Amino acid sequence: MESESESEGEPGGPRAEAVLPDAVALPDVLLDLSVPHEHVNELVVLRDRLAADPEAMTLLWRCVDRFVRDMGEIGKGWEPPVFPESTGALGRTFHLFVFVAALPYVRAYHRQRGIPADVSRRTLADLGRHMAVHRRRFGTGGLLVPWWIALHFHGELYQLGRLQYQRARLGGHTGQAASAAGLDTGPGELCLSLHIPDFRGPMSPEACDRSLDLAREFFARHYPDERYAVAVCHSWLLDPQLKRYLPADSNIVRFQERFQAGYEETKADDKSPVGFVFGDPELPVEELPRRTRVERAVGDHLRAGGHWYGGHGWFAL
Repeated sequence: MESESESEGEPGGPRAEAVLPDAVALPDVLLDLSVPHEHVNELVVLRDRLAADPEAMTLLWRCVDRFVRDMGEIGKGWEPPVFPESTGALGRTFHLFVFVAALPYVRAYHRQRGIPADVSRRTLADLGRHMAVHRRRFGTGGLLVPWWIALHFHGELYQLGRLQYQRARLGGHTGQAASAAGLDTGPGELCLSLHIPDFRGPMSPEACDRSLDLAREFFARHYPDERYAVAVCHSWLLDPQLKRYLPADSNIVRFQERFQAGYEETKADDKSPVGFVFGDPELPVEELPRRTRVERAVGDHLRAGGHWYGGHGWFAL
């Protein structure tokens, strides 16, 4: 097996080797990734169980090799395996160890692109935030959507201030809408897909403006070979029905006003707002709290027999 320093030198090589930090080094690595402190001791124990299982380590190596093979390529990331509940804590956290073992390759890719260390650190720290999301919902360690974290560790998504930006391509409807508006772009062309992470403070217009300024500079500098003319967002936060419940100067309404509609969603998706606002998409509607304006908006609309829909918007960068 290659040493860690040798692995870092060839992040896109033909064969990657998993380098798992030992039990002494692992806590520092986890804390660098913002993994909540209460999970560290358990993960150190699980690391030793993983390392003692030859079949599990073989799977880990295969996953890391597949994950880093197309580092930085849009849409060519790793599809994490799904583990049944019977695999317990090790199955819930296996993906985390894949990301930890892939870190040397991720950081080497960031260095090659000249990504500033603080941007790299804050982007990869979203792993810890998602550990907190999992704990809020289930009370245990794990990752709800490891395929999402894979975007961060694959050079496809970056945290820049309040918002996250995913290097992506325009879909048919949104691409056609942007083209019809006179932009020199269309379906399949590059775009930046905006995402709004939780636990990052208010989504104020000032915070979003600052983030967008960072993004324009960041991608022009670190991806000069790619042209990003359009920003898109696909989220329940763009459902225009929210304007019935929220004042015109609310952060959500002002965020919506940045976008032109790409197309109208016709399939209801009530679980997304319930999951994002209350932490669990399976909560009974009649029991949803009414502590904040957004909680009242989401819950009251559902209790009145309404439904929520994903919004699809875009604006020129």
